[in-house]
Amino acid sequence: MKNQTILITGGTTGIGLATAQLLQAEGARVIVTGRNPDTLAAARTTLGPAAVVLPSDSSSLADASALGAQIGKHTAKLDGVFLNAGIARFAPFEAVTPQLFDDLFGVNVRGLYFQLQSLLPVLAHPSAVVFNGSLSAEIAMANTSVYAATKAAVVALARNLAVELAPRGIRINTINPGPVTTPIFGKLGLPADVAKGFVEQTTAKSPAKRFGTAEEVARLARFLLSADSNYIIGAEIRIDGGYRLA
Repeated sequence: MKNQTILITGGTTGIGLATAQLLQAEGARVIVTGRNPDTLAAARTTLGPAAVVLPSDSSSLADASALGAQIGKHTAKLDGVFLNAGIARFAPFEAVTPQLFDDLFGVNVRGLYFQLQSLLPVLAHPSAVVFNGSLSAEIAMANTSVYAATKAAVVALARNLAVELAPRGIRINTINPGPVTTPIFGKLGLPADVAKGFVEQTTAKSPAKRFGTAEEVARLARFLLSADSNYIIGAEIRIDGGYRLA
C-alpha cells in the first residue's frame, strides 16, 4: 500500500479505524471521516499527524454530496475508498418507525451512494472501492428487517456500479461481515438481556465459536483495496467464521 492514498468513511472507530491503522502501517496515506467529535479527536491521536481526519456526516445529503470537494482540498486523487460508514438498529416489525427506517436508509444507502458519486472526480484510474455490506443481506433474522434491507441494497448497488464504473478503471467489491465485535454492536437498540442472549446464541451457532474482530475484516478490506485483487470485480465476499453454514 506504499504511496497509496485511501479514504475510509466511518474511519474513526471499529472496522474503519482498524483498516486505517493497517493501511497506514503498510505505507498508505489515509483519510478518514466521522461525525462524532470525540471519536474524531481520538482518531487524530491514534493515527497521528500523517493522517487526515475529517468531519463528515453520512446521514447528511449535503455532507455526502460535498465529500469529493472536501477530499480534493487534501489530495489530487484517491487510489482507493472504503465506504464503511453505517449504522445498525434492530427492532420488531411492529416497533419500526418511519424515523428508524429513514435513518437507516439515509446513512447506509443514500449516504454511501452520493458519497461515491461525489468522489468520482478524485478517483484515480485505476482505483478500488470497497463497500461494507453485511451478512444480514444474505440471511434472515428476526428484528433486522430494515437493517437487512439496507445492506441488501448496498450489495445490489455494488454489483451494478461495478459494471458501470469498470470502464473508468474503478473496481468495486463488497465485503459482508458476519458477527464482529465493534462499537456498533452496542448501538443496536437491544435491551441488555436480549443483547447478551444474542451473543450467546450466535457464538454457539458459529463454527468458529466466537465473534470476529475488526482487524480480521480490515485485512480483507486491505486485500480488496490493493493491486493483489486487480482481477476481482463485483465480488461479494463473506467473512463470518462460517456462521452462514450453521
